[in-house]
Amino acid sequence: MDTGTKPLHFGWLKDFLALAESGNFSRAAEERTIAQPALSRHIRGLEEWVGTELIDRSTHPVALTPAGVRFRKDVEGLLERLETARNDACKEERIARRSLSFAATHALSMAFFPRWLGTLESHLPIGPIQMTSDHFRACEELVLQQKVQFLLCHGHDQVPTRLVDADFDYLQLGQDTLVPACTARMAAAVGQAMADGGGTEVPVMLYSIDSGLGHIFRNRVPAVAGQERFRTVFTAHHAVLLKAMALDGRGVAWLPLSLITEELALRKLVVLGDAAWQVPLQIRLFRQRERMAEPAEELWAFITRSTRDASAVRKPARPPPAKLARNP
Repeated sequence: MDTGTKPLHFGWLKDFLALAESGNFSRAAEERTIAQPALSRHIRGLEEWVGTELIDRSTHPVALTPAGVRFRKDVEGLLERLETARNDACKEERIARRSLSFAATHALSMAFFPRWLGTLESHLPIGPIQMTSDHFRACEELVLQQKVQFLLCHGHDQVPTRLVDADFDYLQLGQDTLVPACTARMAAAVGQAMADGGGTEVPVMLYSIDSGLGHIFRNRVPAVAGQERFRTVFTAHHAVLLKAMALDGRGVAWLPLSLITEELALRKLVVLGDAAWQVPLQIRLFRQRERMAEPAEELWAFITRSTRDASAVRKPARPPPAKLARNP
């Protein structure tokens, strides 16, 4: 029997199993709620697709051929697997509809997000969360491509991004400050260099071009970044890595205050300079204006109410600047 290119119809498999179970074309057609001639055509079409006879029509009731017996076993397993696959797909869809997807810059995913999420969960039931943590440019791209629902990042009113336009909204969740930080020993060395007024260079560690904090820094602290006395010794996307390098005594890094609160309290790091060296930041949550899944809309509505009810966002305390001492 030549199978050729004859297509297989899914219903034929169920017709075949009904006939194999009943052994009678009429009863099988009744069970499948189709006419008997139609069921007969379906069985013949299935046999043509397989390439061999599956039904022995010479017996009463009809029986399966050896090929039909083997085919029945495989078809039953196949339909069971398809049913499981269908149920699993529906389950994943239900989970996806309940889940929330975030992209967050590294600094905020570690220093801000866990605490903020805990506060949300104390007021609102929140389902599964998918989190992507990366540098700002990568996170921004995820939102632009609608691969995540929300973006948590730092921002500044005078430093625009591709998200600040008619297609996106954001809420200000809090405030932060970008401060130059280093070890006390490094602070003493910087103080010495400043006091000498000579050619001693101060090692600084800056953000790469893909970093959102770096974009803000380059726009808001040009005088510091451009000083000839400062020598860039390290560049990276992530504030967390710059923090580790600062703790290792490798130079001065401009870090979010929220990321180094504990290190400042323990005097593992100190803040250099005065307010002119610091940059106020906003902690922002972005979303697309196109309607999202219901759990995401409920979360946005709750955060909107919460930020509106807070008449003033509490400002983080500014740490006292380190004295630029001559001696370590």
